[in-house]
Amino acid sequence: MYPGKFAALTPDKPAVVMSDTGAALTYAQLEERSVRLSRALWDAGLRPGDNVALLAENSLRTYEVYWAAMRSGLYLTAINFRLHPDEVTYIVDDCGAKALVVSTGLAETATVVHDATPGVGLRLAFCTDPADDLPPGHDDYEAALAAASPEPLPEQPRGRDMLYSSGTTGRPKGVKAPLPGVSVTEGGDLLLSLFGPLYGFAADTVYLSPAPLYHAAPLRFGGMIHQVGGTVVVMPRFDAAAALAAIERYRVTHSQWVPTMFVRMLKLPDEVRTAHDLSSHRVAVHAAAPCPVEVKQRMIDWWGPILHEYYAATESIGLTVIDSPTWQQKPGSVGRSLLGVLHVCGDDGQELPPGEVGLVYFERDQFPFAYHNDPEKTAAAAHPDNPTWATTGDVGYVDEDGFLFLTDRQSFMIISGGVNIYPQEIENALALHPAVLDLAVIGIPDPDMGEQVKAVVQPAPDVEPGPELEAELLEFLRARIAGYKIPRSIDFTDDLPRTETGKLQKHKLRARYTSPAPA
Repeated sequence: MYPGKFAALTPDKPAVVMSDTGAALTYAQLEERSVRLSRALWDAGLRPGDNVALLAENSLRTYEVYWAAMRSGLYLTAINFRLHPDEVTYIVDDCGAKALVVSTGLAETATVVHDATPGVGLRLAFCTDPADDLPPGHDDYEAALAAASPEPLPEQPRGRDMLYSSGTTGRPKGVKAPLPGVSVTEGGDLLLSLFGPLYGFAADTVYLSPAPLYHAAPLRFGGMIHQVGGTVVVMPRFDAAAALAAIERYRVTHSQWVPTMFVRMLKLPDEVRTAHDLSSHRVAVHAAAPCPVEVKQRMIDWWGPILHEYYAATESIGLTVIDSPTWQQKPGSVGRSLLGVLHVCGDDGQELPPGEVGLVYFERDQFPFAYHNDPEKTAAAAHPDNPTWATTGDVGYVDEDGFLFLTDRQSFMIISGGVNIYPQEIENALALHPAVLDLAVIGIPDPDMGEQVKAVVQPAPDVEPGPELEAELLEFLRARIAGYKIPRSIDFTDDLPRTETGKLQKHKLRARYTSPAPA
């Protein structure tokens, strides 16, 4: 399925709605505008296998660009709009974009990128505000659509996304998989075949997307909803109270979250949390980062057993899933494999027995992706002895029943005095302390132990940081985790380097403690 079918069946039905303004894009409009953009891209010389990049805040235009690429055999690279202009330039260059679509709200970044990326042949800008001027060197998006043919291209090979990893451990990596080799009008969407039956996606689905659309899960899930004829409700940005209001206003049936969003909603005042009718809400999906057991249990207590968790990655190497009743029998698990055969291996590459912690691999019929322009990183993601096994660097174990439990990322592990310590366990234990708004645990250099455990906490509003709070938090931890895992110290900060999808960028945080002091 693709939106064209629903443009004929339900032309006036909203395909995308902005939660704050109610501005909508119907299926008829999505079909016509994506066709016109696909024509504009073709007229500019783009052909199947080429790349179009998108730099924009959450917007109705996102899915016009998405479906234009999907119906033209193009790769779409949606870029994190909060990146520094130099980082955006790197991605535009690295992905080999031949066209770039930007919003005028990001005109300053777009101007810098324009001057540094001469290989881009077509640059289009759409107005975030009608009073905005176009960035220098960019053509008007609306004018380009108006001038393009409304007739679909004679051949419409299905494209796919080529997204960049979050860069939680370093520079983002482009994840590139082969094009499907089928028409956009044909079936064969692997993710929809897995998630659609699992979560009951159908034409009556109203899906709330509170996360940024440049990220893999929100972008792809919105595309899946369009393939079944549902409606995607997009928040311009996450706000805990506004998210609850959106569920009530739009009678949301399905949603997707990350654990930090759960924490923010749980910390709302009771009168705010209980002010909205959430009875339409049938499925609440969460992923992207591990969810503390206490946080998830409190969400189930509040929303009922509608939480569904999956573990996957931008690389699409494999997939595990778990529903609420099963999770309550296996608290902390991210489920059993639905895609790929699960393996947990030691440092020597040998598979480990149940209960032992190692690197998580998924076995597929063939290696599913490559890191664009980086064969060394691609090779490092493969198992040393089994070329169809892939990993993204997560560490965990499986139990006797085949349920996967994640302990952390390999690169985040702290080795103190020869003992492995996983920060995630410490972070989970402290996440719901009422004085903590956000936190991270890292290893910092220690002359005796190699590394020592350091916690960095962003206090909740109106909470005074200092020695008394540090003592209170350490005492809180002593009642919950082993003594050798207790941080040697806690620092307080006004912010933590976290992506909008909830992932901590620990390499940036570590740099605060390991980079030389400025002269």
